[in-house]
Amino acid sequence: MEQLQRSSSSSAKSSSKINGKVVIISEGQSAPGNSLLLRIYSCTEDTPDTAESGEGKFSEEAYLKHGESNDFDGMKTTTYKVKFQVKPDFGIPGALVIKSQHKHKLFLQSATLEIINQNIHFNCNSWIYPFKNTNADRIFFSNTSYLPSQTPSGLRGLRMRELGRLRGNGTGERKEWDRIYDYDCYNDLGNPDKGREHARPVLGGPLHPYPRRVRTGRPPSNQDPLTESRPEKGKLDIYVPSDEQLSPKKLSELISNAVQATLHFLIPQTVQDSRSFSSFEETSSIFSGKRSQVAEKWVKETLKKMVPDKLYKEVIHASKKNPLKFPLPQIIAENQLAWLDDQEFGRQMLAGINPTRIKWLKDFPPKSKKGMSSSITISHIEHSLDGVPFHEARGSMVILDHHDYLMPFLSRINKEGVCVYASRTLLYSRSDSTLKPLAIELSLPGCSCGNQQINRVFVPVSEGTEAALWQLAKAHVAANDSVYHQLISHWLKTHAVVEPFIIATRRQLSEMHPIHRLLDPHFKDTMHINALARSILINSGGILEKILFSGEISMELSSKLYKEWRFDEQALPADLLKRGLVQSDPNSPTGVELLFDYPYAVDGLDVWTAIKTWVTDFCSIFYKDDDSVKADSELKAWRKEIRTVGHGDKSYARWYEMTTCSNLIQILTILIWITSGLHAVVNFGQYAYAGYPLNRPGLCRKFIPEEGTFEFAEFLKDPDQYYLKMLPEKFEMSIGVALADVLSRHTSDELYLGQRPSEWTDNEEVQHKFEKFNEELQKIEKKIKARNRNPELKNRQGPAKIPYNLLYLDTSNIGSKEGITGKGIPNSISI
Repeated sequence: MEQLQRSSSSSAKSSSKINGKVVIISEGQSAPGNSLLLRIYSCTEDTPDTAESGEGKFSEEAYLKHGESNDFDGMKTTTYKVKFQVKPDFGIPGALVIKSQHKHKLFLQSATLEIINQNIHFNCNSWIYPFKNTNADRIFFSNTSYLPSQTPSGLRGLRMRELGRLRGNGTGERKEWDRIYDYDCYNDLGNPDKGREHARPVLGGPLHPYPRRVRTGRPPSNQDPLTESRPEKGKLDIYVPSDEQLSPKKLSELISNAVQATLHFLIPQTVQDSRSFSSFEETSSIFSGKRSQVAEKWVKETLKKMVPDKLYKEVIHASKKNPLKFPLPQIIAENQLAWLDDQEFGRQMLAGINPTRIKWLKDFPPKSKKGMSSSITISHIEHSLDGVPFHEARGSMVILDHHDYLMPFLSRINKEGVCVYASRTLLYSRSDSTLKPLAIELSLPGCSCGNQQINRVFVPVSEGTEAALWQLAKAHVAANDSVYHQLISHWLKTHAVVEPFIIATRRQLSEMHPIHRLLDPHFKDTMHINALARSILINSGGILEKILFSGEISMELSSKLYKEWRFDEQALPADLLKRGLVQSDPNSPTGVELLFDYPYAVDGLDVWTAIKTWVTDFCSIFYKDDDSVKADSELKAWRKEIRTVGHGDKSYARWYEMTTCSNLIQILTILIWITSGLHAVVNFGQYAYAGYPLNRPGLCRKFIPEEGTFEFAEFLKDPDQYYLKMLPEKFEMSIGVALADVLSRHTSDELYLGQRPSEWTDNEEVQHKFEKFNEELQKIEKKIKARNRNPELKNRQGPAKIPYNLLYLDTSNIGSKEGITGKGIPNSISI
């Protein structure tokens, strides 16, 4: 930077012009020409008169000229030249201010200013809306980062002005062009104007605590003043700040994927007569995808009502141009019966899509928080311990526990054809680290007083009636785990908890703040994805209510489990310690030592360590000691707003104080881990495992029959038929498969861990540390490859022969990784 200052100074004495280039992406609109007014601001204050405003010298207004365009996939990228007239003592440009009088919105990708042999870069990546809509110009800062106290005098006013605009005043309905970030409760999940059955509680507040979302400001519904009305123009027309919107290409790609998955998986099942599958072989018909022209027409007509005409045309074009391939889910690709194997059942708790719930068995028999003991006894399990005495095997037992949180909800869930138990599954970690199921306890509420419950215990048997009952019990456990995975591990603990951090970052950390720059790629697209989820996934009558046994109380259940969430426990080592699956090791870089072959944990700790090292290196460049962290006013405001507003319902929980470098590093590492590694683990394996719904059903329609009942006679007559009738109907299954397909696909514009836009920083030391981070990620790739080839690590592939690649970056194929790959760690929660 000092060299740039010297170069700029000598240049300014001999020239009053600064040349630049501006890159704009448009969708066929007319060229901006003189409709964009550009001005650059110096880092240096002009005169004592302007010193009070904290704004530096500025150039004369300039216009774009001589554009050179490239067309690709319907998008036009144009590089324009621009010349700024400045005073001879102008100094270093630090900000670019643009006012648009164009009739359309334009996407400003980047700008570059040329000073002798040095360039000053602006990574803009932002929509520019007409001034008549926004009534404001747009401010962009160069890629130089400054702590608040180090802000050049000429940029102080612009820094404060921009933050003030982004915060808004908490009033009014937001429009498409707004860039305002303020908070609201989840008061838009219900739609009482459609009927009482669509009323849902507001999430956020003492009764139903929850993270906050970005405020949209829509008026209240007619039937309930506490519930926000739904968008009038269509279900997908929902406000997110303009800088958080998906690119037109990505939005059309996502909708195209959804349309094609619907036509392939869902529609063929709706035109068949039977509601259930008649055989296991018939379940493969889900993947045949024979289309109906009538159904295809219906899907297109429905879509046309949901999205603007222009987007509709893009989606139809994308669907025809890029027809998707629909492979068999990996769980049945190599061995169609692997999902029935007990070893595979246990392996998925360590290496499937929900490897974060299993924990060490602390008490035997297991106890609820109210002190009620399980009905599992030593006699149920001692014969399954590979000859090891119970007292010796006791320390090697783990539990998948879906009991306490479900029990209070079962009386509301078990109606209208839904049959659900709360479950406890005990497993034994064998000498080869595979997990051997020992017993499954399924529980129902007893008397209405809640002090009793009905427990049934099932143990593994290899053949006969008991073996068939065991498979039914496993299906009920899989349904419990599927619901927990979708609502808690995936939605709550990644999507929902991160949104308040994004809002606070935009409101409290200036774009030129180094921590804003560090976090920015890890927030890409998340707010828009969350808004779409509130419109079609988690809303009343949405997809999750249709395919999960939790139905209309799904988000209430999510709120109940948010009460247990703590930010500091989201650090991977802390999470593993809490679950008792590692032991403390002060000599380890992670502070923990693994106790057995746990693919998620071993790969995750490698990625966690790489992220923490990168964050440590980055922070050490800008914060030389703890006092510099304490002195950062923006950082303090950021932390306070997250704790008291964004996660205000958890303000009483333990939050790291913003007083030391180590605390700052831990906060940032946790946040980047959640948005990258953790989300990749719980999301991108969905098609591999849940794409075959018998492996992970979302609900059950029958209880396990008891001897002496009509249902038991029905079961004895044809156990396979009973099993199939117990699972979701064809329609629900097909929706689930289509959803797993869409969520598991990487999009073509994805940015992965270790990737950033070119010229994202002008700090050479930061660039060097980032290269070091990339080198470490490539080493982790090699380690994962070696582990997957090691036959002694039996949990890496298991009976289904699915290599554990959910934390494999696959850097050699970055740029060609769109589609269902089951690997790759995107920077952000972008699907």
